[in-house]
Amino acid sequence: MQIAILLHPGLTALDAVGPAELLQRMPGNETVFVAREAGPVRNDQDNLSLVAGRSLAEVTRPDVVLVPGGPDVRATADDPVVQDWLRAVDRTTTWTTSVCTGSLVLGAAGLLTGRRATTHWLARDRLAGYGAEPTGERVVFDGKYVTAAGVSSGIDMALHLLGRLGGDDMARIVQLMTEYDPQPPYDAGSPDKAPAHLVDFCRTELATHVDPAG
Repeated sequence: MQIAILLHPGLTALDAVGPAELLQRMPGNETVFVAREAGPVRNDQDNLSLVAGRSLAEVTRPDVVLVPGGPDVRATADDPVVQDWLRAVDRTTTWTTSVCTGSLVLGAAGLLTGRRATTHWLARDRLAGYGAEPTGERVVFDGKYVTAAGVSSGIDMALHLLGRLGGDDMARIVQLMTEYDPQPPYDAGSPDKAPAHLVDFCRTELATHVDPAG
């Protein structure tokens, strides 16, 4: 089974690396990083490069596609080469997935029309502009389309996928071997739990940095 993770300039590294770390542990899975052209792709902080081993043209029939997000995905959402590739490979994928604002890229390709989907909470309302039905769930399955909320939720999504691909015990083994047992020191991981003044701060001070396409 081939899992293709799309790298694009300005992506959030954990969106891609988190799911990859889990998915590649399932025997028989080939996890490949792809980009418009093979080579290094800079992250959203411009302090890290992830390397795409293959170009889009070299990966034509992946079983799973994963689109990570980033603070500003406008260039990727507007890139006709990327969008054509997504629509083409989606015809034969078993699962088409995204993390964070990667769902906006899938939406721009017309793949989420009429489907329930999620994304980072600061960008959630923008899903409706692509004909999707936004939801605040952490991981959303709608047919073969799987979307995860912000950044860290990609790890949860990967475990869900492992359960579907290899069975519950396979997912549990990977969870155990990666020691994924979250015990955060704060209970502020969603706008429903975080103190109101911090939610307001993020909305007013940081919202413009999360996909300002609007």
